[in-house]
Amino acid sequence: MNEGRSDWIRVPVGDDASRWTTRGRCRRVLLVVHNVTSATRLLDIVPLFHDDVRVQLLASCTGSSPFSSGVAELLAETGVPVVPWEQAVHTPVDLAISASFGGRLRALPGTLIVLSHGVGYTKTLAKPGSREAGKPGSREAGKPGSREAGKPGSREAGKPGSREAGKPGSREAGKPVPVFGLSPEWLLSDDDGRPIADALVLSHPEQLDRLRTACPEAAPTAVLAGDPCFDRMLAATRYRERFRRALGVRRGQRLVVLNSTWNPESLFGDGGDDVLPSLLPRLTAELPADEYRLAAVLHPNIWHGHGPGQIRAWLDRARRGGLTLVDPLEDWRQAVIAADAVIGDHGSVTYYAAALGTPVLLGAAPLAGLDPHSPAADFVRRAPRLDPDAPVRPQLDSLVARHRPLPGPREFTTSLPGESATRLRRLFYDSMGVPEPSWPALLEPLPLPRHQPAVHTAPLRVLTRLVGACDVAVERYADPSYAPEGDGEAHTAVHEDTRDPGALDLADVIVRHGSPDDPRLGSPPDWTAEVLNLHPHCALAVYVTGPGDCTVRTRAGDLLRLTSGPGGDVDPAAGASALHAWLAAGHPVDKLVAEGLTVRTGAVAQQVTVTEWAG
Repeated sequence: MNEGRSDWIRVPVGDDASRWTTRGRCRRVLLVVHNVTSATRLLDIVPLFHDDVRVQLLASCTGSSPFSSGVAELLAETGVPVVPWEQAVHTPVDLAISASFGGRLRALPGTLIVLSHGVGYTKTLAKPGSREAGKPGSREAGKPGSREAGKPGSREAGKPGSREAGKPGSREAGKPVPVFGLSPEWLLSDDDGRPIADALVLSHPEQLDRLRTACPEAAPTAVLAGDPCFDRMLAATRYRERFRRALGVRRGQRLVVLNSTWNPESLFGDGGDDVLPSLLPRLTAELPADEYRLAAVLHPNIWHGHGPGQIRAWLDRARRGGLTLVDPLEDWRQAVIAADAVIGDHGSVTYYAAALGTPVLLGAAPLAGLDPHSPAADFVRRAPRLDPDAPVRPQLDSLVARHRPLPGPREFTTSLPGESATRLRRLFYDSMGVPEPSWPALLEPLPLPRHQPAVHTAPLRVLTRLVGACDVAVERYADPSYAPEGDGEAHTAVHEDTRDPGALDLADVIVRHGSPDDPRLGSPPDWTAEVLNLHPHCALAVYVTGPGDCTVRTRAGDLLRLTSGPGGDVDPAAGASALHAWLAAGHPVDKLVAEGLTVRTGAVAQQVTVTEWAG
C-alpha cells in the first residue's frame, strides 16, 4: 500500500508498521480534522484516552476545508502521528472521531463518531457542489435569505422572521438551505442514503427533536452526551478572578469582550452594517482606560482565513489603544469566563457567554444563516442589540444594570452539564468493543493564560481633578479622535513605544514599562533623566516596573518612587498622572511624601505611597 507513496508514514501504521512499532497491538483511534476549529473540539476529548496503553492515537486532515492554514502546525504541536488523508482512507482503524461533516468521511474504514464543533447544530450551510450552494442564505453566497421561519402550526409560526411572515428565504421562496449536521444533505451518504456516522453526538434533546423532523433516517445514530467544551468552561468558573488577573483586569474595571464568528454577516464581517471599523475607535475614545478593559475573541476561521498578521494589522490601532487579541485556541474560554459583558453576534462563543449568565449585547444579529427552530435563533431574536450610532458607555451601563439572563442559552447548551467526559468515553470504548479504563473519565482543566496587562502605546488624553487634600481623580482615554467629555485639567501621557514619535515632543508625561535592571534602558534613574533631556516639553518621566510600582522624575529634579498596596488596583501610570496634576496645581511634593497620594479611577480609590528614590 505504501509503494510509491513517499509522503505516507510507515510507523505506527503502514504496510510494514509491525516491523518497526514497539506497541503494535494497540487499538487505533483516528482524529479526523477538517480545520483548526474542528481540531480544537477534538483536542477537548483527547484526554479521555490518556494513560491507556491499549490505544494509539492518529490524526489526519481531510483537506476539504478552505481554511487549511494553521492545521499542520496545530497537529504537529499535538505530537500525534499525522497520517496523510489518502493513506487514512486506506488504513483500518477501530474508531474515527470527527467534529465536522466535511470531507469524504464515508471512505474511512472504521466506526465513525461525529461531534459538534459549536453549540449544537444551529447554522444553515449548503453542501459544497449542491444546487443550494450558490443560493441566497447559503454560506457560499454569504447573503441573507435562508430558512428564516417556522412551519405552519409550529412553535415559530407567526413569530417575526417565520416562514408565515413571508420573508425572502422562506420555503415559499424555494428549497431551504440545509441545517449543517441535522439535514439529509449532510448526514446521509449520496451512494446508498444510509447515515454517514455510526454515532452522532448531541448535547441536548431539542437537537434530537429537530433531527427526527429533518432527517429521521439518522435519528437512531443520535447519542446524547453533553458538551465537553462547555463542561470545561463550567469547571473553570471558580477561577474567574485568576483569569481576570491574567488579562490585567484591576478592581473596579469592567472587562468587555468583543466576539465575532466568521462570515460576512458577523460582527467582524463587512456584509452587513460593517459595525466594527467605527466601533473600535469609539470604544477607546468613550470608555476610560482605567475603568474598562477591552479584549477580542475572533473565530479561528477569521484568523486563518485572512492570516494572523493581517488580523493584527487591521486591529493595530485598537491594540495600541489597549485592546488585547485573545488566543483563539487556548485562551478564548478563559476570556469569556472573565468577561463582565460581551459585544457579540450569532456565533457559538457569544451563546456560550450567555449560557454562563454574562450580559450580551449583539453588535450583529443576522437570522438568515440560522436554523429558525434552533435555540440560537431564538436567542438572537430576544437578546439586546447594540445601537452603533448611540454612545457606547450608556449602553454597557444599562446592559449590566438591567441584566436578566435569558433562560434559553443555559437550558439548551447542554442537558448533561458535567457529564460529557463520562458519557463520551463510554461511547468511544463501546464503539471499539473494549472495556473502559478503571480510572475516572476526566477532561483537561483550562490552563491559566499568561499575564497580559493592558499596555497603551497610543497617546492618552488625561483628565484630572483635585478632589481633596492629596486626593486626585484621573480619567484616561486612549487616542481619542475628539476631546473627552468631563471636568478638570487635561494633559497628554505618551508611551515611549508610541507609533508617532512626534507625540513624544508634545507629551506632558512620558511612560515606559520594563524591568528595573534592563541593560538596554539603564536603571530607572538613568532612563528618566535621559527622557527629560531628550524631550524638553515633558514634565514627568515614568518608568513602570511592576503592577503597583513606578519610578518618576520631575522636571524640577525630584526622583520619586510610587507604590500601591497589594493588588495594585490602579495602574502606576495613572498614579503618575495624578502626581503630575498635583504638581501642576502648584502643590509641593513634600506633602505627598509625608501623607501619601489617593488616586481615584471611577469608583476605585487607591492609596499610593510616595517616597524619595533611595536605590
